[in-house]
Amino acid sequence: MLRPRTSQRQPNLSSDAQIAQEALTFADLGLSPKVLSAVTDAGYTEPTPIQAGAIPHALLGKDILGIAQTGTGKTASFVLPMLTRLEKGRARARMPRTLILEPTRELAAQVEENFIRYGKNHKLNIALLIGGVSFDEQDKKLERGADVLIATPGRLLDHRERGKLLLNGVEILVIDEADRMLDMGFIPDIERICEMIPFTRQTLFFSATMPPEITKLTEKFLHAPVRVEVSKAASAATNIIQRLVKSGSKPWDKRETLRNLIKAEDAELKNAIIFCNRKVEVSELFRSLLKYDFDAGALHGDMDQRARMQMLANFRDGKLRYLVASDVAARGLDIPDVSHVFNYDVPIHAEDYVHRIGRTGRAGRSGKSFTIATKSDTKYIDAIERLIGNKIEWHDGDLSTVVASEGGEDDAPRRGRGAPRRAGRKDDDRKDRGERKPRERHARQSEDAAPDTAGEPVVAEVAVADAGERRARKEAIRSENTERQASPERQASPERKASPDRNRNEQRAPERGDTRPQRDGNRPARNRQEDNDATVGFGDDMPAFMRIVAKV
Repeated sequence: MLRPRTSQRQPNLSSDAQIAQEALTFADLGLSPKVLSAVTDAGYTEPTPIQAGAIPHALLGKDILGIAQTGTGKTASFVLPMLTRLEKGRARARMPRTLILEPTRELAAQVEENFIRYGKNHKLNIALLIGGVSFDEQDKKLERGADVLIATPGRLLDHRERGKLLLNGVEILVIDEADRMLDMGFIPDIERICEMIPFTRQTLFFSATMPPEITKLTEKFLHAPVRVEVSKAASAATNIIQRLVKSGSKPWDKRETLRNLIKAEDAELKNAIIFCNRKVEVSELFRSLLKYDFDAGALHGDMDQRARMQMLANFRDGKLRYLVASDVAARGLDIPDVSHVFNYDVPIHAEDYVHRIGRTGRAGRSGKSFTIATKSDTKYIDAIERLIGNKIEWHDGDLSTVVASEGGEDDAPRRGRGAPRRAGRKDDDRKDRGERKPRERHARQSEDAAPDTAGEPVVAEVAVADAGERRARKEAIRSENTERQASPERQASPERKASPDRNRNEQRAPERGDTRPQRDGNRPARNRQEDNDATVGFGDDMPAFMRIVAKV
């Protein structure tokens, strides 16, 4: 499709002031009556800066480079002009007219919801290609012809390689959350897909940040783009109150700190997203919150797609108050009214901090974010503060006020070779050998066994009690086995009854009178009764408590 020309030159907009002068309402942007009606029904009258800057140029067929922080309405910036332009023409089988690439399944499903909401006055076929859904269902939608194809890169290439999809009819290409694509390693896939689409396409490119790799991608695949930048890259919203909260390094310390924060904010807290760095921490924190009667759900990449969508729907509808999530939910998800964000883990990448706290304070609302920090998180906090250009205030004193006993294993003395083993800690020798120890096994046991307290004496007592109980049980088994070995019934083996297996073996023995079974080749054979009587490995030198006692 050739780009339509315009006789009037349009300026490249790069500031909120310039954009505000161009349009004040959606009616001024040039959208079709059908789209305007749907937008009005949805309750919107004034566009956000990114929408006001991008929509007029998109309607003219120009390439767009949109840079805006999360929660500024980037999705509607491409959905609304695409709906207007798709009112003419029809899709052919396996040849979609438009293609939208999203980094995650949730974002792709959310874009589909936007097309359904704002395209209710249109008769458009929408196909969603994401993982976790049957190929057959998706193939049927492609065969019917897709006006709008929304996909994640991996599933799109799977359909392309199976011969179920042709991309030479794509008129508009949208690459959304490009910096997230970079973080997830999708840039090579994006390059492959762009090369499959006609050069005459229109490309709409949106990103919250512009690292060098993304800049190279835009220079390669965008043709004279209009740059619309409505805020400083990677800047945090000013309507979000940000605080750092000190904590000890132990997992149970952080969980207790989080629970205390939630209780302290209960009066102002409507709902909250709690972010963890890893999926395993999402699961563990989710179980801990349920144990303490918090109305929580979990969201991470290993969950079934249907379960993930249901969890998000429950949180949006207010059926869940807390959502524990990995960074799969950090970007682009439209959950309009989140009052609080808790960073259970300080994000390793500073950009992720901006996107996490951007889940609150959306659409002009105020919000709060709390980040739980330990002594080992200092370098990550410094990187975040350099990125956002501001110092984050501490909620109740900085890390220098953390009591030494609360410092966790980072501050604990390491066990030397000759030092006694601590009770209940079987994995210290693994640490000395450089091996990984099982995560939080004793922490979870202690948390389930006793209520949370400021210190951890209960944990130590439980561990010592467990160790003493195990020693007592071993002593009892050893003495019982010794008594059985020394009993007259054990020594009087000729008088014991012969088992049916023994009798059968004796009947098959040779007539020379030897009651042992014949050997099979060079390997000696033994009957079952002898196997029961014999000890394994040590022979007669085996300790009594390890002997296998024959069952008569």
